[in-house]
Amino acid sequence: MEPSLKRHPANPLLSPIPWHHWESRFVFNPAVVYDGKLFHMLYRAQGEDMVSRFGYAVSTDGVHWNRMEKPVFAPARQEELYGVEDPRITKLGDEYYVVYTAYSPGKIQVAMAKTKNFITYQRFGVVLPQNPNKDAALFPEKIDGKYVMLHRIEPDIWLAFSDDLIHWSDFVPIAGPRRDYWDNLKIGAGGPPIKTEYGWLLLYHGVEKASRPIYRLGFMLLDPKDPRKILKRSEEPILEPEKDWEIFGGVPNVVFSDSLVEYGKYYYIHYGAADNCIALAYIEKEEVEKWMKGK
Repeated sequence: MEPSLKRHPANPLLSPIPWHHWESRFVFNPAVVYDGKLFHMLYRAQGEDMVSRFGYAVSTDGVHWNRMEKPVFAPARQEELYGVEDPRITKLGDEYYVVYTAYSPGKIQVAMAKTKNFITYQRFGVVLPQNPNKDAALFPEKIDGKYVMLHRIEPDIWLAFSDDLIHWSDFVPIAGPRRDYWDNLKIGAGGPPIKTEYGWLLLYHGVEKASRPIYRLGFMLLDPKDPRKILKRSEEPILEPEKDWEIFGGVPNVVFSDSLVEYGKYYYIHYGAADNCIALAYIEKEEVEKWMKGK
């Protein structure tokens, strides 16, 4: 049986704030981590200048959020002239690594920073200079002695490998669009994968070719020792645009997530809806385990 996400009744959780010039138009595509006590969220925001910046919010339950009044991460380099977009957060050691898209005239590249508090950051700049490249996320541990990063050279999901998190090589595509499926145009990684006894559970988005492309979410299961091998993949989407606020917005027909979080007996998936607001969907881990086991 194919798994299916449930929407939280409090949705949408975050919306634009008209009197905050930097997030007055759109808030979307959040990255979320849970440290055992608090949920931390970095989310993409756009205001009147349409430049993307990251806002920060904190929560005790993943539903009710306190937001900072000013952005915590904004463009600071020429390669970020048009904005910083779509963060993914991975904890390595006692630090959080934020991989994001650096957008500038004629270039879409993968950049990285790290933080301990989500307020101050050490920037590394562009780490994958290929153009265009985006939808990047770090695995939470080394595999066979290497750091591993998911990324997207359209239309496929790729992996890259590194000894030091800065210099990346051995690029290899691992999955692509499927003809006559809901993800037949292009695909990209969601949040960093979660290690399970069955393999690496990866959330991803798939785009269907249409007069207005439709973004949906699905799962992949990657081999625990060799994530280049796909063990299983959603036959049907686990979430698709259905609510008015998922269908109509800055970019219509979009559910798009940068995070997959374990919380008690659930997986929490915070997502951007129509590039306009932020919502929460969830699923019991037991349901996903049955899918991974093939039951």
